[in-house]
Amino acid sequence: MSNSIVNVVLREKAIAIIRGVGFSECIKVAEALYAGGIRLMEVTFALNRPELFPETAQTIRSLARTFHGRAIIGAGTVTNPMLVDLAADAGAAFIVSPDANPEVIRHTKARSLTSIPGAMTPTEILSADAAGADFVKLFPAGELGISYVKAILSPISHVRLLAVGGVGADNAAAFLRAGVTGVGVGGNLVNKQWIAEGAFEKLTRAAEELTAAVRDVSFIV
Repeated sequence: MSNSIVNVVLREKAIAIIRGVGFSECIKVAEALYAGGIRLMEVTFALNRPELFPETAQTIRSLARTFHGRAIIGAGTVTNPMLVDLAADAGAAFIVSPDANPEVIRHTKARSLTSIPGAMTPTEILSADAAGADFVKLFPAGELGISYVKAILSPISHVRLLAVGGVGADNAAAFLRAGVTGVGVGGNLVNKQWIAEGAFEKLTRAAEELTAAVRDVSFIV
């Protein structure tokens, strides 16, 4: 399954990051994002609230079933093999981490899932790539900036980077033109105030703006 997910990421170029959204709201959030063109969604674990891990897994399971054949659901903030297994058993298709733990990368691949560890420096990026990562999440991309992306990709352009952190519809195209393969967007897309207000149409419009932005540079892979 991993190769097919890789192809979806290469095609779609945008992952919506759903963080801190309760189970009861997640379906409505995901439906709004899907209506706006999002086809990849990452549901994150809260490491400071391990008691919520089962609820997060339940959310992943529910979304994976609801959107089967329509969208790809993954898990984020996965920092150990136990969470890889919890996410995999719930139906996650890809695993995103804040760090580049080789053990997590290897276990993700052993479960036939797509691996997206996080890194910032060239050393971290190359270490993640060597461990078998399918993509490497560059974080915090917004703080590092476009010039940083261009500089590090000059010698390591073979690594597929996803820009995450401070990325939105307004700068996604610039990051893609700088050479990243795709982007991950959280708060600039999955706005908690809109969710609290029940303004799901705003999520859909934001998703439309993001997907339009990445389509503008669809020639980049």
